[in-house]
Amino acid sequence: MSEKTIYIIDVTNRDGVQTARLGLAKLEKTIINLYLNDLGVFQSEMGFPTTGHEKNYIQANLELAEMGVLSPIRLEGWVRAMAEDVQQGVDATGVKHLNVSISTSEQMTQGKFAGGKTRETIIDMMVGAVDKAKALGVVSVGVNAEDASRTDMPFLIRFAAAAKAHGADRMRYCDTLGYDDPFTVYDRIRELAEATGMDIELHCHNDLGMAVACSVAGARGAIDAGVDAYINTCVNGMGERAGNADLLSVLLAVKKSAGFADKYKLDPRIDLSKIWQLAKYASYAFGVKIPINQVGVGDNAFAHASGIHADGVLKDRRNYELYDFEELGRGDPEIVETGREIVIGEYSGIKGFRNCYEKLEIEFSSQEQAREVLELARYANVTKQKPLVAAELRFIAKYPEQTRKLLTLTP
Repeated sequence: MSEKTIYIIDVTNRDGVQTARLGLAKLEKTIINLYLNDLGVFQSEMGFPTTGHEKNYIQANLELAEMGVLSPIRLEGWVRAMAEDVQQGVDATGVKHLNVSISTSEQMTQGKFAGGKTRETIIDMMVGAVDKAKALGVVSVGVNAEDASRTDMPFLIRFAAAAKAHGADRMRYCDTLGYDDPFTVYDRIRELAEATGMDIELHCHNDLGMAVACSVAGARGAIDAGVDAYINTCVNGMGERAGNADLLSVLLAVKKSAGFADKYKLDPRIDLSKIWQLAKYASYAFGVKIPINQVGVGDNAFAHASGIHADGVLKDRRNYELYDFEELGRGDPEIVETGREIVIGEYSGIKGFRNCYEKLEIEFSSQEQAREVLELARYANVTKQKPLVAAELRFIAKYPEQTRKLLTLTP
């Protein structure tokens, strides 16, 4: 097995929430960070530290990290590759991990910026942002080349080499339009990694339906070149347009596929048994049902109807199942209320509230504490505009101060 490792940097809370017509409340983003931490994800791109309505959420999550609640996962913010944005983001939130992003393709440098940008200006802006981050004590800096897949390799290598020379930790290769295929991305990533010796992040979109394939192929190119690989994912494949690389699909591809299993090393902290609850929660939070044929977590992922298939899987599950549903945390019966149900909403009273928390086996030390948590639960319901689920209710009761920050938006 290769000595180099594939790590996961999940971008659900940054790129996933940019999905048109959808979004997440700050409490929901925090719960997703907790699930990602349990799963063993290396880093969560938690949001935008220069955006006003993200400030309290980011600060609350960084407090949870200091308390050891969100640990060992790294919490990272996304900013434009501009020194002033880095300064603003660090001043506002105290974030210690950043990815700085700028376009590199001729199409975008000439088509996005007023009057266009020269290549020298692009590199100057990027290294200026890296220098500022390092001067402010940012612990790790990733440099994003937006539209890298449509950027010529000589410039991409110059860009990455300059980033490395100024102390950047990783180069994020963004297949922003899903333009690459598994063969081109392998060759390009291997060439980039061999030329620079820099760890590579793969950020692939699914416009041509190849985000997962390109992510793992690119990671293979990085490791074959002798550097670590970091794959960007979103839970349930959320993201702009056709989405990003699906988290579970990437994990299974690395752990189970013919070309990767026992040959390439996945971050050993990954615990697949946590993925079922995470996928279900993200589906609820985004309000998007998991497709019936979704990899691993869809209703049909382990369903068999054909006589030959049913007979075969009953004799030996390996006949028609490549991996076990138990590995993904599936298999336990789920309780569905079909009678009376008390739901906590923005107008809930103390008796119904206590009934809900008693079912979760959570007790309060006093009536005053119970009323404080009830008020937070009411506000949480207002911000979410849908019923609170068990994970959220537990969080509110356990971390009221951080909850208060998450629910506070100051325009």
